[in-house]
Amino acid sequence: MSLFGKIFGGGGKGGKGPSPQEAIQKLRETEEMLTKKQEFLEKKIEQELQIAKKNGTKNKRAALQALKRKKRYEKQLAQIDGTLSTIEFQREALENANTNTEVLKNMGFAAKAMKSAHENMDIDKVDDLMQDITEQQELAQEISDAISKPVGFGEEFDEDELLAELDELEQEELDKNLLEIGGTENVPLPNVPSTSLPSRPAKKEEDEDDMEDLQRWAMEAM
Repeated sequence: MSLFGKIFGGGGKGGKGPSPQEAIQKLRETEEMLTKKQEFLEKKIEQELQIAKKNGTKNKRAALQALKRKKRYEKQLAQIDGTLSTIEFQREALENANTNTEVLKNMGFAAKAMKSAHENMDIDKVDDLMQDITEQQELAQEISDAISKPVGFGEEFDEDELLAELDELEQEELDKNLLEIGGTENVPLPNVPSTSLPSRPAKKEEDEDDMEDLQRWAMEAM
């Protein structure tokens, strides 16, 4: 049985393959196992290095054997590193594939739900329904407009007659105002006072006398 067969579980040719979740879980378990193996080898490498240093001058044969074991451990460690990289890449690919599968599954579920919702819908019926709604809205608007119009309860008036009557009323008001203005002509004016007003002081004459005295004084001084 191959390594991948051991990891994923060997089944016959007719057996059903593992699910992505099962394969991802197996790969994670393998990663944990190899990581522990890495830690073990790193410790062994360090131990063999210390043995080689310790016997470097005392027992060269023991030192050489320790270095050989160290090389084998390092080779195994390098192989495990490569295997871990491969497993990590495969696990990430499986996780991405599993995510895509779940996304497609949910999208298919949603598509079926949408199809089921539209199954009993007929586009012609939808158009008819929308047309009925539009007609009912227009009818409701017409009813609202009719209700909002003022109603005279059968009383009808000639607009020309109403305008003529209004003109007569305005003319009467104008005539009335003119009569009131004409009546003010007979209002008596106040009488002119019979007593004479007090005379103004003769200040101007006094000023003229002072001016003549000043001129006379100037002539004498010359």
